[in-house]
Amino acid sequence: MTDFGAQVRAAPHRSRLILQPVSIGEAQSFVTQHHRHHDAPTGGLFAVAVSDGEAVRGVAVIGRPVARMLQDGWTAEVTRVCTLGDKNAPSMLYGAAWRAARALGYRRLITYTLGSEPGTSLVASGWKLVGAAGGGSWHRANRPRVDTAPTEQKQLWEQLA
Repeated sequence: MTDFGAQVRAAPHRSRLILQPVSIGEAQSFVTQHHRHHDAPTGGLFAVAVSDGEAVRGVAVIGRPVARMLQDGWTAEVTRVCTLGDKNAPSMLYGAAWRAARALGYRRLITYTLGSEPGTSLVASGWKLVGAAGGGSWHRANRPRVDTAPTEQKQLWEQLA
């Protein structure tokens, strides 16, 4: 497995990014080290990375939809995007995720953003805003949980074939 932390610290910042393959495990490690408010997803169907030619600068993990009602066999979900802030990196990852999902036969790709996030990278890569979805706490009196992620309302985005 690649040591993303060492690569990121040692690599100079470059403006030209390229797509590269990455394993789900390597993408999970990158997310664990760098995502600002989420842990890495537990699994996935595939992942993609952007690099500056020497070091990974961002990753996207694509899996089955988290919401079981959306698990129709034709829909996949971008469950995590994490970058180091390079310009255009998120848009490149969202675009690559959709092209790969389509090539694998998926007809719909979805993702969620926090309500406070503008979704600029999604708009730039051709995604459509569906509307408000989800949010809130998983905690219930008969099933106590500790919220480790933001509980604000989410925005659902999609790409359709």
